[in-house]
Amino acid sequence: MGEQRAEDRITGGSASADRRLVLLHGWGADADDLFELGNLLVGPQLSVVALRAPLPHPAGLGRQWYDLQQPGWPQLPAARDDLRRRLRALAADLPLSRTVLLGFSQGAAMALDVATGSPDLALAGVISCSGYPHPDWKPLAISPSGDGQGLLRVLLTHGQQDAVVPYAASEDVHRRLRDSGRAVNLIGFAGGHTIDEALFPELRAFLEACWEGQAGRG
Repeated sequence: MGEQRAEDRITGGSASADRRLVLLHGWGADADDLFELGNLLVGPQLSVVALRAPLPHPAGLGRQWYDLQQPGWPQLPAARDDLRRRLRALAADLPLSRTVLLGFSQGAAMALDVATGSPDLALAGVISCSGYPHPDWKPLAISPSGDGQGLLRVLLTHGQQDAVVPYAASEDVHRRLRDSGRAVNLIGFAGGHTIDEALFPELRAFLEACWEGQAGRG
């Protein structure tokens, strides 16, 4: 299956894949922003889906999951509901237990929020790159011996010189996730608001661990 575009997403990889990587772009970007990264991480034999945020960016170019410039982020609840709906729709042809979310910046905040706050979305893992916690976000507490949420792995990466989203934001995310009982790792790197190519081997290893950990699950 080659690259396919729809109004709300770009898809690529194999139509018969049993593993999927879903990508959530940052504020002011679009679905194609992370698509090539997904291909680099998993190759053509797996499924890659880059979702397009639902709202136009106020600058007139790119998209946004919610308007960061509005006090209190009133569009956030609708953005959560929209992302949950779209993930459930993807589960029609491949279980979410075989799906990993990777988000950057605002997309990372959305990935963390929905993946750890929705008990019916039993995803295999989440990668948050330069992310931050939503003010009202509280990850559901789980037990390692509990339901599918207990198997959710989380990897955080963040530039220690990030001038857009401070490194401390991922430290806060790390603390909240550990307090909820989840397996989470934070990798800091010398850099700014970006996804460090030097971490690609660790990202690939994390993806493999997520999928291997879900082997045999529906």
